[in-house]
Amino acid sequence: MTLRVKIKPGILSCLFDFSDKNSYSFIKPFWQVEMKFIYFDCSAGASGDMILASLLSLGVSLEEFKKAIASLKLKVEIQARKATSNGVSGLRIEVITREKESSRNFSEVKRIIENSDLPVSVKKNATRVFRRLFQAESLVHGRSFRTTHLHEAAADDALVDIVGTCWLLERLQVSQVYFSPVNVGRGSVETSHGLLPVPPPAVAELMKGFPVYSNREEVELLTPTGAAILTTLGRSLSQWPEFIYEKIGYGLGHRQLKFQPNVLRAFYGPIESFKPEKRIMVVEANLDDASPQLLGNFLNLALKLGALEAFLTPVVMKKNRLGSKLTLIAELDKIDRLIEAIFQETTTIGLRYYPVERRVLRRETREIDWRGQKVRIKVSYLGEEVVNFQPEFDDCLRAAEKLNLPVKMVINEVMKKIKLRGKNGQEKK
Repeated sequence: MTLRVKIKPGILSCLFDFSDKNSYSFIKPFWQVEMKFIYFDCSAGASGDMILASLLSLGVSLEEFKKAIASLKLKVEIQARKATSNGVSGLRIEVITREKESSRNFSEVKRIIENSDLPVSVKKNATRVFRRLFQAESLVHGRSFRTTHLHEAAADDALVDIVGTCWLLERLQVSQVYFSPVNVGRGSVETSHGLLPVPPPAVAELMKGFPVYSNREEVELLTPTGAAILTTLGRSLSQWPEFIYEKIGYGLGHRQLKFQPNVLRAFYGPIESFKPEKRIMVVEANLDDASPQLLGNFLNLALKLGALEAFLTPVVMKKNRLGSKLTLIAELDKIDRLIEAIFQETTTIGLRYYPVERRVLRRETREIDWRGQKVRIKVSYLGEEVVNFQPEFDDCLRAAEKLNLPVKMVINEVMKKIKLRGKNGQEKK
């Protein structure tokens, strides 16, 4: 019996090569596909064409991109050329329409996207971006979603920008998109609704809850299309994150700015190297009437609930009573659940919590064989230098019990073997 599986082009475009329509070539199994991140530096704002240009400049073929966009069946010409902005070189995209643009409602935009031959995930993401854009426009102009028509934003060039961005993110195997606080500009902008303040109402609505700022540039720097793409597909980070990048894409805007280059930078690299900002919180409570059994049990519970650390410190409290200070360290999104557990599981009637900063070494786990027993080794790095290594105690205890040896002896012998191999786990010559 022969099992035939038909795979639709686009569904697994990061795993298969669909360049030959008659045969699909398997590239890598899914567990070997290296997913990527994009971090947009929005110090000069963002527009649809700047986002598009920054991604395209990461090395995707312009002809391949045009072929994908052609399935939208729009009467447009896409031009891409190298240019500079205040000394910074990058790519500038221009979409030239061949006929007079008309306004479209959401259903018309969605129909164009759905009738294309693009991957399902691209269609889905592009539709999400347009839906958010239409929702913002309908709200600020006091119209129903169904009757809202977009002028500039729903024109052919916006379809190219939004759909093209979604296609490029999939083509580049990007699984996570991040962006910096966005420079929105200042002043006023001429639109089909008349002269509007910067940021215009639709942009202001789209950016609610996201960090923005303005500098001395008296122009609109963030467009509705750019805001919709960023806030639908990306996550904003208030501080510059830690990451390792492989390439930088430079997308140039069309205006000449007075004080800075009009450029959007797209940092591109492996997702496992990206470490977004994580706010760490400390939760503390003083207890003088809780039994050791309750406190010991709670420390185990706190770790199960996501605390990074949980410990007790002896303290002298009011009326010279001996007590314990309970301390938990956890990420912000775990705090509510941990606080609720403290009140439920301990005798405290109050606590305090506050944010802290921390630095941690890069860590990895390796494995060695010692007398036929597998022992994991925790290795810590400062930059590229190994500064600490320690055998996993549970593995040493298991080996000690199996070989009927003192656990201290096992730890010492494993440490000797590690030192003989060198800190990096390689045999010394």
